[in-house]
Amino acid sequence: MTLPTKDEAEQAVRTLLKWIGEDPSREGLTGTPERVARAYKDWFSGYEDDPVEFLRRTFHEVDGYDEMIILRDIHFESHCEHHMAPIIGSVHIGYLPDRGVVGISKLARVVEAFSRRLQVQESMTAQIAHCIQDVLKPKGVGVVVEGVHQCMTTRGVRKPGVSMITSQLLGHFRSDSRTRNEFMTMIGRSNVGAR
Repeated sequence: MTLPTKDEAEQAVRTLLKWIGEDPSREGLTGTPERVARAYKDWFSGYEDDPVEFLRRTFHEVDGYDEMIILRDIHFESHCEHHMAPIIGSVHIGYLPDRGVVGISKLARVVEAFSRRLQVQESMTAQIAHCIQDVLKPKGVGVVVEGVHQCMTTRGVRKPGVSMITSQLLGHFRSDSRTRNEFMTMIGRSNVGAR
């Protein structure tokens, strides 16, 4: 697929401005197409990142540490693939190391890479969990995502204050209720994903 040029992207914004009844040549809007193109480049920068690469460097000298590692409240901003409206929330990740641990900033980078793409929250949750499981090969992974979807709060049914919670539990997080409960308790969600 050949990507459109920056000029073509800016022209598309001008077309949308005309479509909503605006004049793209008026003073307040003359720079808008260029600003929107720059914003889209930032908002959707996840397409340029390979989340697998963030997890490739692990640390094995951790004095035999084999207990759960949790990174909680990772802020994310994404966009719904159905309306291109923002999804804003937080991700909680836990894993039981087996072969080594990864720097915690790398987990946040994985979240960033997947969230900065057009998304459905359920898919993003699974993508994050499976990426960590496939690369780190831990004994288990738990991912819980809490998101507020602007496609629901600012349009359509217009229900502000509603958040969506999704979870993906793999390995011991799925098969061992004690591991799952420990994770859910530590992130403050004691009943999410219980089976």
